[in-house]
Amino acid sequence: MMSDPNATPAVPAPATATPPPPVPSYAAAPPEVRAEIEQAMKELDLEDSNAILTFGARLQEEVTSVADEMLERVRAKDTGAAGQALNEMVSTLRGFSTQDLDLQKRGFFSRLFRRAGVVAKVLQRYEQVRSQVDAIANRLDSHTSTLMKDIGLLDRLYERTLDYFHRLDVYIAAGDERLRQLDTETLPALQREAEASKDVLKAQALSDLRARRDSLERRVHDLKLTRQVTMQSLPSIRIVQQNDSALVAKIESTIANTIPLWRQQLAIAVTIARSAEAGETLKKATDLTNELLTANADALRTSTQAIRTQVERGIVDIAAVKQANDALIGTIDDALRIAEEGKRQRADAEKQLAACEMELKQAMVAARARAGGARPTPRG
Repeated sequence: MMSDPNATPAVPAPATATPPPPVPSYAAAPPEVRAEIEQAMKELDLEDSNAILTFGARLQEEVTSVADEMLERVRAKDTGAAGQALNEMVSTLRGFSTQDLDLQKRGFFSRLFRRAGVVAKVLQRYEQVRSQVDAIANRLDSHTSTLMKDIGLLDRLYERTLDYFHRLDVYIAAGDERLRQLDTETLPALQREAEASKDVLKAQALSDLRARRDSLERRVHDLKLTRQVTMQSLPSIRIVQQNDSALVAKIESTIANTIPLWRQQLAIAVTIARSAEAGETLKKATDLTNELLTANADALRTSTQAIRTQVERGIVDIAAVKQANDALIGTIDDALRIAEEGKRQRADAEKQLAACEMELKQAMVAARARAGGARPTPRG
């Protein structure tokens, strides 16, 4: 189940590992710590070699068990799976692109024939990717729960380790105090007794005590080494804890911020794509309206010109009147010309008729003369 995107990630904030103070001396220790040091010194029987060898050994075993527990948790915990799921989430979100919804980056025919189909395909692909994102988010929630449990356990482990560290300080202070007593009080007194009595047993007791003193010194040094190892484990626990906390915070941030932003980006892209489609439709409607207005205006202008031309035109065009007048004048001129020609032709005809009549008369005279026996005189 996915987390609430509006919820604030409740990631435990690990405390910073501060270096512990140096081992307090018995003389400088506060009363409550001095009582603990005295109680530890009671476990140290210098007459018993085994007591020296086992001094603080139980505490060392507890420190070792804490280290083993931490190692086992680190070995059993698979933080790589959480990181891998987180990377898979990021890769899945990056792999989903809304560039196909950008109408400006597609060709004209693509915008014309595939516009609605692209939005549907992107939404269909979103449904597929969303199922993958939800599955990864569920895995991340499971990893988050495990990591947060580990953070709490590491807090308790740190407190236990810090407690062991302080108890080691007590044992080390007790060993140092006993060494101081041996070096400043017990051994000098025993040496004086051995030198004064010349007793072999006294000398042997002095030698045995010095040997046990050296064993105690080595034992205290071993405890100091354990203290150093414990001191190093404290920041190690905090580092592991801080890494877990950082991974939890990153997972929660991805679920609470990245996924909602990704969905918001998709919603905005789809809205923009659909708005662009609506804008293109409105543009086409506006263009059609403008074309119709222009066509209507042109048609109105043409028809108005034709109508007004006919309205303003006279009943008879002046050109037609002039043409008719020219034709009439031409007709009159033609009539006059034809009449003059007829008159001239008639005058010529009368002359020819007169000549013909004269010739006819002369022919008739000549004919009577021949009929009377007289030869006609030849015309010259």
